[in-house]
Amino acid sequence: MIYPIYILDKGFEEMKKQIKTLQNVVTRKGSSKALTFSTPHILKSMFLLTEQKYVSRSNFCKELHLGEGAVKTIILHLKENDLASTVKSGTHLTKKGQRLAKQFLDALPSKTHIEDCKITKGKYNYAILMKKKYVTHLGNGMEQRDYAILYGASDSLTLQFDQKEFLFTGERIRCFSDDPKTRDNLYEKLKPEKEDIVIITSADDKFVAELSALNTALWTLNN
Repeated sequence: MIYPIYILDKGFEEMKKQIKTLQNVVTRKGSSKALTFSTPHILKSMFLLTEQKYVSRSNFCKELHLGEGAVKTIILHLKENDLASTVKSGTHLTKKGQRLAKQFLDALPSKTHIEDCKITKGKYNYAILMKKKYVTHLGNGMEQRDYAILYGASDSLTLQFDQKEFLFTGERIRCFSDDPKTRDNLYEKLKPEKEDIVIITSADDKFVAELSALNTALWTLNN
C-alpha cells in the first residue's frame, strides 16, 4: 500500500519550529511541580487568544477545563516565551504570539464539533481540517488513532478530501457513503479543498474529543 507523501517545503519546516515553541511552553522550570497541562492545551490557548482580544483567567479556566493554578502557570510560561502579555483587561498575544497563532491557523484553518456521526464510537465528535502543504506523511490513520486514544478518545478517523468525498487514507474508500448528512455537514463547516486532511476524534466527553483531536493534529504536522 502506498500512502500519500507530499513534497517538503519551507511551510513544513517552519511548522516544526512553531510546534517546538509550543513544547517549550510546557517545559517544567527547575524543581517546579509536574504540569497538569500539555501541548494541546497551549494550542487551544493560542486559538482562544486569536478569537478574543483579551482573555481573562476565568475564561481560560472555563475553556481549558483547568484550575486557576494551572492557568496561572500557562500564562506565566506564555509570557516567559514572549508569546503573550497581561494587562488589567486580561491576557493578549504579543507580536511573536500573533505570528505563531497565524501559522497554526493557516495549517488548521477550520474546526468543528459534529453530531450524530454514524461511524464513530463516542458520544461527541470533533473534526479538524489540515491543509495538505503542511503534511509530509500521512499513513493509514492508525498512528493518528493511537495519539487520539492517548488523550482519552475512544475512536479516531483520518480522512482525505478528493472529488467532493471524504476518503479513508491509504484505502481511498468513501467514508460517508451511508451517512451523507455528516458528509455534507463536514463539507459546509470545514470547507476542504482537494487533498486536504480531516481528523475526527470521538469521545464520551466533549472536551476530550476536542483535545485529542488537537493532539493528533499536532503529531501529524510534526511527523
